[in-house]
Amino acid sequence: MNIPNLQELMAKNLNNKENCNPNYNPLDPVFNVLQGKWKNQVLFEIIALKSARFGQLTRAIPKITNTMLSTTLRELEKDGLITRKQYNEIPLRVEYSITEKGKDLLPVYYEMYKWGIKYQKE
Repeated sequence: MNIPNLQELMAKNLNNKENCNPNYNPLDPVFNVLQGKWKNQVLFEIIALKSARFGQLTRAIPKITNTMLSTTLRELEKDGLITRKQYNEIPLRVEYSITEKGKDLLPVYYEMYKWGIKYQKE
């Protein structure tokens, strides 16, 4: 979507009083889901690995604590961006994978990635 179309869409939504709460910004849920120090990195690793186990994530993100990784995974699952699959094995095996809702964020991540590359040296 190019910028003029985005501006038109935003103006149309802001002027549509029937379906729009004047205090609501459609970007709020996006930022609420993606806020936090570790959420984006954990989600990025799960996307890159297709599915990931807890140990794989701790190795991929060495600075995250086990407690923070557990909390972040629970939040991403609660937000519907990842699924948690537990296998009835000994030792216990749990895998995390991206959901369709999470996959819908891929174009957003791609655009943010391009923006980061473009401006990383500033």
